[in-house]
Amino acid sequence: MVRGGGGGGGGGGARAPPRPAPPPPPPRPRAWDEVPRWHIYLPLSVYLVFTLVPFYWIVLFALRPAGSTSLVPWPVTFDHFEKVWTERSFGTYFQNSVLVGLCTLVMTTLVALAGGYALARFDFKVKRGFMLALLCSQFVPGALLLVPLFEIFAKLQLINSLGSVILAETVFQLPLSMILISNFIKNVPYSLEEAAWVDGCNRLTAFRIVVLPLLRPGLIAVGSFAFVHSWNHFLFALMFLNNQDKQTIPVGLNTLMSADSVDLGALAAGGIIAAVPVVLVFAFIQKWLITGFSAGAVKG
Repeated sequence: MVRGGGGGGGGGGARAPPRPAPPPPPPRPRAWDEVPRWHIYLPLSVYLVFTLVPFYWIVLFALRPAGSTSLVPWPVTFDHFEKVWTERSFGTYFQNSVLVGLCTLVMTTLVALAGGYALARFDFKVKRGFMLALLCSQFVPGALLLVPLFEIFAKLQLINSLGSVILAETVFQLPLSMILISNFIKNVPYSLEEAAWVDGCNRLTAFRIVVLPLLRPGLIAVGSFAFVHSWNHFLFALMFLNNQDKQTIPVGLNTLMSADSVDLGALAAGGIIAAVPVVLVFAFIQKWLITGFSAGAVKG
């Protein structure tokens, strides 16, 4: 028996074309897109004006002739810079500040590196108490340290020596530097050191070859912070140094102001001389500085 209707059955089994996929929903507007740009740029512009105007006045007083009241530094003169550099001994102050800053940078970085590694990789009974003491030391004003430090340096015969300022600045910078370095070391995987031990390295060699290159941003951040703080710090240099040939730039700026008068041109020129090295340092290490502080602030 032959069955019919095969063609009709085949035609009825045809599938309908697939439906097109619905279009994706429009992206949700962000808070940045919802706020008009002038709401953001206007306060930033006002803040920028308030920030840059004092710098403009410093440059104006430093470059315009003495007695001039012009709002534009013309004709430009460098007499104020020559005066503070030669007559006011700013050349000597500059050398002393560079020496203090570099020595503080090296000592703070080395001691903080050793202490930060111990805090990050070793466990000991008083570790939590030691960390708490480091944090609490940041609340102690530097003025409270003057009397005990002066007594210690007097017994060590370090008064009127740049070594006293270097030691004081190093001690003052160590707590924060150790905390930053320890947090940065925690972000380095411990397995990297273990792999170096398996390859035959001891702990010191593994740290030098594996860990130390990864700490470059953190070391630059800590070192630059120590240098800038020691460069700008006024109190320790004022109290521990007596001779003029041992003074640093902050104390030298203070000598330009007297009870009777203030040489604004010389003071502005001295301020620019004091600010230029710090600006150059931050301009060259800005990338490493931001990376180091952001990584050191995160707990590993």
